[in-house]
Amino acid sequence: MIARYLVSRDDSIYEAWPDVALTPLGKLVCVFSECTHHGDRSYTRIVLTESTDRGRTWTPKRGLTEPTHGLPVHWNCPRITCLRDGRVVVLVDKLFAREASAAPEQCRNYLFFSDDEGRTWSDPVETPAMGIVPDKLLELADGRWILSCHYHDRDFGYLVQRLWYSDNQGSSWIGPVTVARHEGLNLCEASILPIDDKLVAFHRENSGQGWNCYKTISTDRGESWGDVIAFPIPGCHRPVAGRLQNGDILITHRFMQGGKGWTGWWTQNFFAALTDKASALAGTRDEAHTRILPIDFDRSPASDTGYSGWAQFDDGEVYIVNYIVDNAPKGHIRGYSLRMSDFVMENE
Repeated sequence: MIARYLVSRDDSIYEAWPDVALTPLGKLVCVFSECTHHGDRSYTRIVLTESTDRGRTWTPKRGLTEPTHGLPVHWNCPRITCLRDGRVVVLVDKLFAREASAAPEQCRNYLFFSDDEGRTWSDPVETPAMGIVPDKLLELADGRWILSCHYHDRDFGYLVQRLWYSDNQGSSWIGPVTVARHEGLNLCEASILPIDDKLVAFHRENSGQGWNCYKTISTDRGESWGDVIAFPIPGCHRPVAGRLQNGDILITHRFMQGGKGWTGWWTQNFFAALTDKASALAGTRDEAHTRILPIDFDRSPASDTGYSGWAQFDDGEVYIVNYIVDNAPKGHIRGYSLRMSDFVMENE
């Protein structure tokens, strides 16, 4: 059975857009945003909390960034990664204009590094990536770093997903490389997953129609990408993909059914999709399968949920973080513990 835990709740502020990483010593580090409201960024700050008991209890939150007061400058959506050398890195976008009117050069992405499992952090390191809502900093098996985000191409008329890559741990970067650009589709918020010698990028489609997740595939370590392919996760917003210990693939995501919105109507359901390597690499939607598990439902009249992160412990337990309003006056952060038996019953 799925178990729920409180990661952070502060009724004086809106807490949202969390991510989590499991450090080599077994500590969970959760990073998330504070803001006035999802639709009001007159105040923002990126904060952290930690757990040493597998997410059952969490430390009081503490600031990673300085707060911003007053638009247009604001912090947005943080992501967190454990690198192979033991460092922990947070990637977060910072906008220097209102999101609806921001040009790419007004949407910058910064890295914060920790050498001590998240206790202390470096000053922000600016990257050349221009765009919003970045994926986790991805470290490939050969050491390449990939940083991906999206922007609105005004000349094209749709959202476009791009990446930058570094073969010297961020000393220099090459890019941008287009990951997904397709007329008629607003492809964004990609989650890039290494599968053997390929990379698969799972994309949100942001036209508000409740359409599928879409994917693109790279066979050259992210330097070029193939055609856009529909993937059977309906209404998929903010996919977060990763490999499980058994080789299967877990993709947590918001379900957004489309129709008339916004908060209270579009954002009640938080799901997790289970799939496999063959499906992720399949050339058509009909060749792929998924098994979709409801994780949580937001009962608030002003419901707002579905941006998440997750990690898996050595014994197979999966721990997910998500933001939700539900029984609180404002957004807060919940944790969820589950196992593969919550997806598929074990044979006796």
